[in-house]
Amino acid sequence: MSGFSRRGACPALSAPMQTGDGLLVRLNPVAGGVSAKALIGLCESALRHGNGVIEVTARGSLQIRGLTAESATLLATEVDALGIAVRTGVPVETGPLAGLDPEEIADPSPLAARIREAIDAAGVGARLGPKVSVVVDGGGRLNMSTVQADVRLTALAPGQWLLAVAGDARTATSIGAVSETDACDATLAILDSIAERGREARARDLTVQEMRKLVAGRLQPGDSEYELPALNPPSPIGILPLGSETSILGLGLPFGHIQAERIITLCRAAETSGAGEIRFAQQRAILVLGLSQSACAELQRKAALLGFITDPLDPRRMIAACPGAPACASGRIAAREVAEEIARDSGAALDPSVTLHISGCAKGCAHPARSALTLVGDEKGAGLVVDGTAKGLPAAYTPGYELARGFGRVAALLTNERRPGETTAQCIARLGESRLAMAFQQG
Repeated sequence: MSGFSRRGACPALSAPMQTGDGLLVRLNPVAGGVSAKALIGLCESALRHGNGVIEVTARGSLQIRGLTAESATLLATEVDALGIAVRTGVPVETGPLAGLDPEEIADPSPLAARIREAIDAAGVGARLGPKVSVVVDGGGRLNMSTVQADVRLTALAPGQWLLAVAGDARTATSIGAVSETDACDATLAILDSIAERGREARARDLTVQEMRKLVAGRLQPGDSEYELPALNPPSPIGILPLGSETSILGLGLPFGHIQAERIITLCRAAETSGAGEIRFAQQRAILVLGLSQSACAELQRKAALLGFITDPLDPRRMIAACPGAPACASGRIAAREVAEEIARDSGAALDPSVTLHISGCAKGCAHPARSALTLVGDEKGAGLVVDGTAKGLPAAYTPGYELARGFGRVAALLTNERRPGETTAQCIARLGESRLAMAFQQG
């Protein structure tokens, strides 16, 4: 154990991060997933050494909370004994069904592996900041279109990748098309240029002209004509056919967390049903692979009773909430408790067109991107930010203990004012900040 990571760094298994409820570690299996038996062992280890809370992040990483310096070391030893090899270094991420999805354009796994090896061989990772990442997206049903990265490689065709930087599939800047042979070198050139600017630098700090110059010899002719493919935001929740005989069951974790005992119960049922592997997916989900469709349906029913999200339209999926107080030392509101109350009492006002972000503080860890509505804790209480991030200036405030009621008034306004065929996002835009703020702070 090399010591604690600073806040803002990635809390790897070897470098846990201090939070309000103890130390936090994050891990991603090298193999992409784990057996049900191994996940049971990991959850039992989390119960012994942490507070028994298991999290899956928006990017699909597994997290264990509530550790101490001593218990974090014991956890790392037990993870190794379970045979779970975890990734280290610069995150080079692929979709959770990489190489398995019959709808993907190309298998991103071999290219991602080459990029990881090249980063290690060049020693670039030690010079990069902890948030720098790479996405290699092969497309398919569970593509990586919603995941932000400094460098993005998106499959255009087998052997051809679109190179883009600084964003998700919608916001990243396209640099041009590269062959699979040149994609690794182009990625490394951009990462090296970021590293030269210091550990606080990101891809957004480089100009497009600089990056085009870096990779000019590797871009394919006609690169200016390429744009990022229009990919629909994937939903990992539900039963997804995989070939003619097996299916995948996708389950959501409410606000990204659940008690380890519930995962253990689910895994035992999955083992009985014949599951081959369990993977962790973006949007705070887990995937159970290798089941028949009938076995998926039965396991889905059991998962719902355990508190997992089984319906893609469950209002809890439209809410991004950090742990908040007291789990996070920076949290000024109990974000997840508020989220539960809002989902239960006001969730009908939300639909997939929006994300309601509930943030314990202005850092906005649970959802760094803009949201239609953000509820954020600060020294004044709880603020409402319209079409912004947790760092934005709130349009109105209410006391922290009144936050769920305040949003309830906003939800009532949306429900009463929404026109036929209008989405929640469209209704929010039409009503405007002033009317939403007035409803929020009325008491």
